[in-house]
Amino acid sequence: MKKTELEIVALSHSITQTHSYAVVLGEINGLRRLPIVIGGFEAQAIAVALERMQPSRPLTHDLFANMMATFDIELTEVVIYKLEEGIFFAKLICSHNNDVVEIDSRTSDALALAVRTGCRIFTYENILDAAGLYLDPSETAGEQESKEEHTAHVEGVAQDKNLDEMSLDELKALLHQVLEQEDYVRAIPIRDEINKRTKQ
Repeated sequence: MKKTELEIVALSHSITQTHSYAVVLGEINGLRRLPIVIGGFEAQAIAVALERMQPSRPLTHDLFANMMATFDIELTEVVIYKLEEGIFFAKLICSHNNDVVEIDSRTSDALALAVRTGCRIFTYENILDAAGLYLDPSETAGEQESKEEHTAHVEGVAQDKNLDEMSLDELKALLHQVLEQEDYVRAIPIRDEINKRTKQ
């Protein structure tokens, strides 16, 4: 069965499930998008890696990636191989000493590891046909611009309102407070507002 390569194009608050998030995977060189509902912890883990933030302590997925690197286990690809009753199933394809091993994984954990190790993400055509959404071609240019400007575009995810009305010192204090709470998803728009002002 033909595999299609995907990339993470957005991370947003889930419209369908309260207290959940959606990671949106996009077909590389294509118009199909695959939204997958994930939990808040996993959303933060993905956001931290996409935004290249440095937590004060390693998160669970950082620890796992560090252990793999320490024992010379390479994560070569993530495959989302099954969709059953709205649940996506994934596996990690790992190599060690010329042996290839497949490890069952929750899709959210697999994606959190994929962004840390830089491995490729794949799914099968039948899954894209069943759960994929087609993007209007006119939207792709704007999406690409947004992606380059803000790799993990977070829409409505625990954002602080009126950041533009806060002083730079207040923003820095708020960012420090949010990072102390290890709320990295909430930290993204604050950090971006600070960066926008300091570059002016």
